[in-house]
Amino acid sequence: MAEKRDYYEVLGVAKNAGDDELKKAYRKQAKKYHPDLNPGDKEAEAKFKEVNEAYEVLGDAEKRARYDQFGFAGVDPSYGAGAGGAGGFGGGFGGGFGGFNGGFGGVDLGDIFGDIFGGGFGFGGGQRANPNAPRKGADVRVSLVLSFMEAVHGCTKTISIAKQDTCGECGGTGAAKGTSPEVCPDCGGSGYVNRNLRMGGMVMQQRQPCSRCGGKGKIVKTPCAHCHGSGKVSAKKNLEVKIPAGIGDDQSIALRGQGDAGANGGPAGDVIVIVTVRPDPMFERDGYDVWVTEPITYSQAVLGADIVVPTVDGKVEYTVPEGTQSGTTFRLRGKGIQYVGGRGRGDEYVKVTVEIPKKLNRTQREALQAFENTLKEENYEQRKGFFKNLKDKFDKNK
Repeated sequence: MAEKRDYYEVLGVAKNAGDDELKKAYRKQAKKYHPDLNPGDKEAEAKFKEVNEAYEVLGDAEKRARYDQFGFAGVDPSYGAGAGGAGGFGGGFGGGFGGFNGGFGGVDLGDIFGDIFGGGFGFGGGQRANPNAPRKGADVRVSLVLSFMEAVHGCTKTISIAKQDTCGECGGTGAAKGTSPEVCPDCGGSGYVNRNLRMGGMVMQQRQPCSRCGGKGKIVKTPCAHCHGSGKVSAKKNLEVKIPAGIGDDQSIALRGQGDAGANGGPAGDVIVIVTVRPDPMFERDGYDVWVTEPITYSQAVLGADIVVPTVDGKVEYTVPEGTQSGTTFRLRGKGIQYVGGRGRGDEYVKVTVEIPKKLNRTQREALQAFENTLKEENYEQRKGFFKNLKDKFDKNK
């Protein structure tokens, strides 16, 4: 089996990264390696799966806490109990400390060391999560690529997901029909066992996940033949996603209760659809505003003209005033993108560029020169101002 990379390393974040930083890093990596944007690239596909696996754990507060304390063993019992280390202490103290016994006059060192080092050390037999309590299922994250116009106007898409459903044969218990899971005799149902360690003149208890039950607190003597004792089965499902008009790149949509089945009667997780919007060759988005660059002719700029301007809703006419300079920007109010929720719209900004004609024939050149000869200095406001400033500058230097 290939060595698994640390989940924090996969996402490129520090171990103290906050939820927003994790989400931002996940979206960046998922977009980078998305199969739709890297067709046929097996390495990118593998990295995309690795990124999703990392965020599935780190994006869930409970799973992240178990991973920080027990490493991969905390989220995947098949990796072996106690492997991976606890928050930077490696395998030597992988499970955290259960408590000190004797020799300290009844002082609860759990409170002392717990305050200093945090809950991951758990001295003094602090409270542990009940492994048999109802737990919400994992969220399933899916990336969806949209065209610019699909994001602007909204649409309905069908996505395919792979998820973990409750086994229909055993009802999620993992036990064969007619049998039930039994309390683990090694841990007494707690999911943890203590191991005595001697350090100098004192005895400590190292608390670690029970290897017999994998930290579940129960064992299945006769596994369900359908799910092989896991209580869950892999399933593929098609879901319809309604994309709201105005959704932006990197925004997400939650489909509640459509994710992995919960444990011990807990609710199912959600499906989180993360949207990637392809760039458009004509329109550029800035929030809910739209920018368009439109070329106009020399004569249209000089004389003014009615031009056709593309918008996200179709073509509209706009009157370019006489003497329009290249780079001038016009604003079309309310012609931008609808706000998500329909509370208003952005604007469209049209930047015109004056295209200078090329490959003129002799007649065209002569006509243009004749026209140029009729122009005076006052016809060129920018040139007039430029040469006046230039003259003043050199006169001062004399």
